[in-house]
Amino acid sequence: MPGPKKKTAKTKRAQPKATPAADIQSFRERIDGIDTQIHQLLNERARVAKQVGASKVAQGLHTADFYRPEREAQVLRKAIERNEGPLRNEEIVRLFREIMSACLAQEEPLKVAFLGPEGTFSQQAVLKHFGHSVRALPMGEIREVFEEVQAGHADFGVVPVENSTEGTVNHTLDMFLMSPLKICGEVELRIHQHLLGKMSGLPAISRVCSHQQSLAQCRQWLDEHLPGVERIAASSNAEAARRARDEDGTAAIAGQTAAEVYGLNLIAHDIEDRPDNTTRFLVIGRKPFDASGNDKTTLLFSAGDTQSPGTLHRLLTPLAQNNISMTRIESRPSRKHKWDYVFFIDVQGHASESPLKEALEALKKQASLFRVLGSYPCAVL
Repeated sequence: MPGPKKKTAKTKRAQPKATPAADIQSFRERIDGIDTQIHQLLNERARVAKQVGASKVAQGLHTADFYRPEREAQVLRKAIERNEGPLRNEEIVRLFREIMSACLAQEEPLKVAFLGPEGTFSQQAVLKHFGHSVRALPMGEIREVFEEVQAGHADFGVVPVENSTEGTVNHTLDMFLMSPLKICGEVELRIHQHLLGKMSGLPAISRVCSHQQSLAQCRQWLDEHLPGVERIAASSNAEAARRARDEDGTAAIAGQTAAEVYGLNLIAHDIEDRPDNTTRFLVIGRKPFDASGNDKTTLLFSAGDTQSPGTLHRLLTPLAQNNISMTRIESRPSRKHKWDYVFFIDVQGHASESPLKEALEALKKQASLFRVLGSYPCAVL
């Protein structure tokens, strides 16, 4: 016969000791003191930046000349190198970008054209790269971004060039065939696609509207959750969000900024098919910049007769001989005559530095068309 069950003492979980109110007040006073030091240093940095600006004005330089992408890239890399936490590198980079943006805008903010309207991923790319102290100018088409910069109405432009899921934005590449503008920076933006609308759930959706790239990036999700629902391509995600705001039954695929701008509900979050969905943007300007120490160069070239055996191999041989790493290659119709193509390639290095300098000199001799579209700092986070 079993004996009586022994009572087991319940283990009491140790409770964290409450921090005395006096200690909390002490911490707050320390934070206030640190904030005062930060504020003083920010103002000191701004005063020095203003002196730099005054020196450049004395040299006859203009607002666009104040922005030095190679210098900003170096500042951000140093910030990452000395970061010991607890703030993440991404947070440190964002804070320093905003500091540099505010200091640069003391006299007159940079004007940056982008593929609008307001609320697009292109606008997010502008703010990520230049900070919030710039004047962002929305344009209706990629062509208009190039035209605004070339005419001097904007200091720089930001245009999408490729997506990690859907590939190249051909219109951007084609513009370089006609434009004298230079690439002076790149931005990599992690793309989170959301389903937006005035409705609160999926059953009320009659159609989904978005840019064709965003529709493609969310194809699997749409097939699973909204089968048979009409999909309509729009000129931009922001235009799709405007339609979702104004049309009954229309939902849009766009970023969270568009939801805020157009007053829409977030019906479904992060509906992109790939978790690493990223779009690369190019910063375009009117002149080249110096090396930053970790750069990329974009080339445009052609051999004339691209159908001859070994043509591309012959063109790329100087890169291999000089141990140059090629990170991307695209071909596009030259628009001169049928079946004639030009090549766009990205390589590691700056065009003014060895060994890339020697490789480009050899490549130029082989090509019937050769242009350095730009050497620029590799994207920092």
